[in-house]
Amino acid sequence: MWGIILLFVGIVLLLENFNVIDFYWRNVWSFWPVVLIISGVNILFNKNKSQTGNMICLGVLVVMLGFVFYKGQQPPANRNWFSDNFPKDIDIDIDDDGDSASLKRASFSEPFIAADSVKKTNLNISGGGTSFKLEGETDSLIVANVEGKNSNFMLQKETSDSVNTVSFKMKNEKGKWNFNDGGNTVDFKLNKSPEWTMKINMGAGAIDFDLSDYKLRSFRFDGGAASLDIKIGDLLPITDVIVKTGVADVKINIPEGSGCRIKTKTGLSAKDFEGFTKVDNGNYETSNYSTATKKIFINLDGGLSNFEVSRY
Repeated sequence: MWGIILLFVGIVLLLENFNVIDFYWRNVWSFWPVVLIISGVNILFNKNKSQTGNMICLGVLVVMLGFVFYKGQQPPANRNWFSDNFPKDIDIDIDDDGDSASLKRASFSEPFIAADSVKKTNLNISGGGTSFKLEGETDSLIVANVEGKNSNFMLQKETSDSVNTVSFKMKNEKGKWNFNDGGNTVDFKLNKSPEWTMKINMGAGAIDFDLSDYKLRSFRFDGGAASLDIKIGDLLPITDVIVKTGVADVKINIPEGSGCRIKTKTGLSAKDFEGFTKVDNGNYETSNYSTATKKIFINLDGGLSNFEVSRY
């Protein structure tokens, strides 16, 4: 039974890789009880290892997999993996004692000097259980306002003749990650003068960055169960975006005038690339990719994630 299921999955992946079919794995996720039905039939009819039992099990398996194959090729009505009726406006508050005064607030900043305008600036962000948001520009190089049950963050800056490296991270007293320090919100403000290179490393959390007005050279995100929503501008000739996730919801917005190429290694992840054409195995391009003077290169690597790239 399991050999046939593995063959089925392998054949579907092969057909999808060679552009023979478009298979939407999130469509068949809701049919996971099929595995229970197949296992139950196998136990009932194959208990004595009879030829008739084998034929019945094989027949049920073929019918079920045929149904899954048919449903998987239908375009999904929504982008939700687990339920069509999951409430969008649900407000979940875990372990809240109702006392807003217990929230801690802290502010961090690094001043902006004239020499910073011609330097490249590397921004490294790390921390778990935190929501990071970009709130706009500042006259400083960077400002970070923290609100949560702890303010155990630190902001460091290292500078050389041509590069500034700014690190914002959450640590416990021993310098190790503290995964119990969840529920924090960090609002960033960044200076628009430098050329930015961003690297974000986190387990669970959320990123909401509108970078359309910033000179962004590269953006790299390494996360587990996370939500990523970023908007890229066209102030530089080339911008690289690299996203590596486990189970995540990733939304990337790019300018319509920029040529874009997407390279994917996404396993069972869902992909929604409106305005892109699939050119070969795992690669997608906009129609103006060859002629555009501004280009954005996106690399997506994920397990069971939802990837969406749209143009504005």
